[in-house]
This record gives sequence, C-alpha cells and structure tokens, in this order.
Amino acid sequence: PENAVVLGVHESPHLQAPERAQGSPRLANGTALRGVSHEYKRHGTSTLFAALNVLTGNALHKHTNRRRREEFLAFMNEVVAAYPEKQIEVILDNLSTHKPKHDRWLEAHPNVRFHFTPTHASWLNLVEVFFSILSRGALKGASFTSAAELRAAIDTFIGAYNERAVPFHWTKAEVKQVAPTQSYADLRT
Repeated sequence: PENAVVLGVHESPHLQAPERAQGSPRLANGTALRGVSHEYKRHGTSTLFAALNVLTGNALHKHTNRRRREEFLAFMNEVVAAYPEKQIEVILDNLSTHKPKHDRWLEAHPNVRFHFTPTHASWLNLVEVFFSILSRGALKGASFTSAAELRAAIDTFIGAYNERAVPFHWTKAEVKQVAPTQSYADLRT
C-alpha cells in the first residue's frame, strides 16, 4: 500500500562469542597470517532479531537470549512502536514462531501484515543480505571475551551501518536459457 513501511524481518539465533586461542600468528618477518584458528573458548551466545527497512536500508535490532515466539513478539512490539500510525508490511520466512494457527497478536495490530517467503527462498528477504554484511563486517574471525562484548560489537556495527544505509538495488545479468543436462533418469535402456 502507498506510504506503507516494508520491513524484512529475521533472526539469527545462537551467535557465538568465541575467544580465539591465539591472535593472528606472525611469521619471523613480523607479517600476520590471515585466517582463523580452530581453537577457541566459547563465552556464550546471543540471538539477534533485525528488521531491515526496504525503502531506507536502515535496520532495527534487538538482542535476546532465546528465539521463541515470546521474543519475536517483543521485537515486533518495538518495531510497531518505531513506526506509529503506519501500515507495516513484514516479510518473513516460514519459521513456526512466525505463524501460529491463530494469531492474536496480528489481530491486535491491524496495521501490520505478514508476508511469507516461499519455502527455500529466504534470499527473497533482503534482511538476509543485511545479515551477510553484518557477519562479514563485525563477526567473521572476531574474538570476544563475553556475550556482552559480542552484542556491543554488533550494536556498534549496526549504528555505523545505519548512518550510511541506502536501499539495496537488485540487479541481474542477462540469463540465457540452456538445454537441460542429461541425467541418469533421462536415459533409456
């Protein structure tokens, strides 16, 4: 609908706070080796809920200890509060916590509509792109001494990200149809 807010919503459960056993190992000449040690000490986990505004590229987020319907609805209450008096269109995957058989929360929020991506098509939800950027920018190869430190790193990253956020623009190369490859099932005896 015109003037509606369109949000991609998703959660990333069990984000680990690993403390790497060794920093970046160095060669004799002083250059640091890139890569990640496979040895680490785990300092807990955090679940991250995020809502990406498709029009602006900004992300709202919330940290929780678990990923249940209760935490999802608490996050959705924050989302609704962030967009008062707006029609909110929410893109979600088919996780059971998103779609109970009888949804009293949706009935209480007539300005919110859920749209579910087809099974195995989570890439249609742009918040998945955001999670990929977050993972590469703030989490990959990082070392944390606590779950609180992990959450602080995520908060810092999202704050900086939102300052320069722009909407995603999908592009595609020209796709040319090719003949289907022969498979064993297509062979005749």
